[in-house]
Formats: sequence, C-alpha cells, structure tokens
Amino acid sequence: MTASGRDETTDDDLLAALLDGMDAALCAFDSDGVITHWNREAERILGWSAAEAVGRKGFEGWAVRPADAQDVQERLLSAQHVPGRQVHEFALLTKDGGRVLVRTQSAGVPGADGKPAGVYCAFSEVHAQIDLERSIALSEALLEDAAWGVVLVDVDLRPAVVNAHAARALGAGRTALLGRPLGELLLQGVEELEGALQHVLAEGAPPAPVELWVSVRTPEGARRRCLRCGFLRLASPLAEEPVPLGVGWLFQDVTEARQAQLDTAQLRFRSHQLHRAGRAAAECEDPAEAAAVRLDFALAGFAEHALLDVLDPSAGPERRRLVRSAVSPPELPGPGAIPVRYEAGHPALQALDRIGSVRTSAPRGAADPEWARARHWPEGAAHVLCTVLRSRGRTLGAVTFVRGPSRAAFEGPDAAYAEEVAGRIAADLDLAAGAGGRAPGGPPAGDG
Repeated sequence: MTASGRDETTDDDLLAALLDGMDAALCAFDSDGVITHWNREAERILGWSAAEAVGRKGFEGWAVRPADAQDVQERLLSAQHVPGRQVHEFALLTKDGGRVLVRTQSAGVPGADGKPAGVYCAFSEVHAQIDLERSIALSEALLEDAAWGVVLVDVDLRPAVVNAHAARALGAGRTALLGRPLGELLLQGVEELEGALQHVLAEGAPPAPVELWVSVRTPEGARRRCLRCGFLRLASPLAEEPVPLGVGWLFQDVTEARQAQLDTAQLRFRSHQLHRAGRAAAECEDPAEAAAVRLDFALAGFAEHALLDVLDPSAGPERRRLVRSAVSPPELPGPGAIPVRYEAGHPALQALDRIGSVRTSAPRGAADPEWARARHWPEGAAHVLCTVLRSRGRTLGAVTFVRGPSRAAFEGPDAAYAEEVAGRIAADLDLAAGAGGRAPGGPPAGDG
C-alpha cells in the first residue's frame, strides 16, 4: 500500500474513532442522500448497525414510515443549500419496530470546489434533549432570576459564579466576588462556611439545610446575617469516576425571622429572671441585701460583671462622688467607704447627667486592660453599659454592666433591660435608706 493509502487508512480510522466516541448520534449523507457515516450512538438509539445503515439511500423503507419518508428526505437534504444549521423533529423507526421522536441538527458539507457535497446530521432523542434544555434553563434561571442566593464555589473554595441575589446579599458586585477567598467577603462565620463546603466536597451534601450566622462586609460596615444554606456537590458528568468540580451553595437570608425568634426567647428569659429575682429579693429581710441579690440575677445571660455605685451624700450636690456599694460576681474588689475616683466624663457620671443609659466599647471591641483600668472596670472589659438608679424622683447612683470581647456590644434592648433592673435595685436602696439603713457596703443614699 502506498504512503498515501496508509494516510487515508489512518484518517478513516481516526474519523471512525471520533464519530463513535461522540455522545450524540451522527450520520452523514452524500449529495444524493446516500448514508456515508453512522456512529455507535445512532446504533444505540435506533438499533441499526453501521453495516446495516451505510450505503442506504435515506431512511425510506427502514428507519421512517413510508408516508413520512419523502418529507424527511427533503428536509434533511435541504440543509446543503442554506447557510447555518437546520433543526427539525422527526419520528423515526427503530429496528424492533418501535418509534422514537428525535431532534436533528443538520448542516451542509461543501466539497473541495465549494459546491454542496452532502449533509451531516446529529440527532438525539427528544426527551433527552428536553432534559438537557431544562437543565440549562434551570441553571440560567437560578443564576439570574432566583429568589435565593446561588454561588458556585470551586475546589479551592473561591466563588466561580455568583447570581444577582447572592451578590446583593454579600454586599458586592457579581464580578467583584469571583475568585476571592471567602475570608475577604465575610468578617465572621468564614470557618463554619468553609468547613461545610469542605465536608460537601469530601462526603456529599448534608441531608438538611444548615443555618449559618455570618458577618458581611458592606460599604456601611459589617452586617450580621443568618443564612439558611443548602449545598450540592458538583461532579463532572464526563469523567468515568465522579470528579468534584466544586460546590453549589444556595442560601436564603432568614435574619429577620431568626432575630425575631431570638428576641422573643431573650425577652422570655429576661422576664423569667426578673421574676426569679423578685421572689429571691422578697425573702431578704434587709432591702440592701435584696438589691445585691437582684444584681446577681441580672448577670445571667446578660453580662460578666456588674458594679453598683451609690452617691455619697456627704459630698453635697456640687461634688458628686460615687461609692462602690456592691459587685457581682464577688471575686471582684468589693464595696468600700472610699469614693471611686471616676474622672470627669466617665460613662457612670454621664449616666447621672443624662438620667439614662450610656453604652461604650473598647477600641476595636477587644479587651484592653489599660482602657478598663483607667475607668475602674475589670481588665477583661470590652463592652460596658452604665445606667442611672432613680427612685421617687431622686438619683441614687449608677449600675454598670460589663461584657467581655466574646460577647456583642450592648444594644438598645439591653439598655431597656438594664434600666428595668436598675429601677428595682433603686427601689430596694431607697427602702433601705428610708428604713434608716445603709446601701450595701456604703453610706446612706442621698439626693441627686
């Protein structure tokens, strides 16, 4: 055989291998409509082998009903006379006599002289094509119009595709999020999210949705959000064994619903604590002791430390001085007769001036021993709430609640609860002073 013959044989083998390896059924016709190529997928769908199909003229008499044969032939061969691809749907016959509806894409094949030399036709079962189109349509809808956030994360845990809803929820543009580490997108909750993604890559999707609390970076600052998340492991359909391509992360922002539940539970707990504190205080013979009991009960689930300071009446209204009356827990420095050396502008003194509450936090919300020591607070203080003690129109002192860096800063509802506790403590201190007693560990309470 000549070198040319060997080349032609090699080319034919290569073409046959390519055709047989295709996922789509494919056949080709010459300019007269005679079948020249027929691959294995076409054999799988219709049952006719290449040996039985190649050389036949069109589908008439074997792969199509006689009544449809002429129409099918004309529509297929017309593709060689028009530019682009032609899409048709035909009902073809299988070798065992069944019928299958196929969708075809056909296009003309020009010869060396540029004239029509035939047609190639790729076809697939309509239901398979419809399934594919539905999958594509679903993907596009999720990535464009879904009411959920959709993020496709690659195996390096970096966003590869982000839909519009997710971009809004994460506080950035869709393209700005691509390829960035999750730690650059979230201030808190990164470890939990990455752990969930790694689990999905290794073990598969969890059986139920997962709720994660995260803090999102926005131009206005950090926003704490609760995301109800579902995960899907993405694997390549083309590999012999499943090869992970990444994770599909779908989420809904359920912050408002969850926050409402948390607020309700918190309100219920605090109301229960006030009730328990009232029952315990009612068993105290000394009203000053009752005030200290209320202070202990107020700490549960609210703060790490509480400081009770009462006004020293001997200083007069011009020179307000606060004396440490009680502390909770007791390991803190206890009450004393010497006034606390609060500097002007101290939050406790501001609370007296405002007849209300003052909230403050250490720089960056972290524990700062020097910052706390300068204000006579425990060294672990990161967030502080001071509120005034008022009873019968008089200012009796101030109570200070202290949180560590592991807790969130005090907010409005926290101030309302602290004021409720302060009102009951003030009533106890007023009763103690009216009975001729003293505030716990300090001098008699005086006028503000």
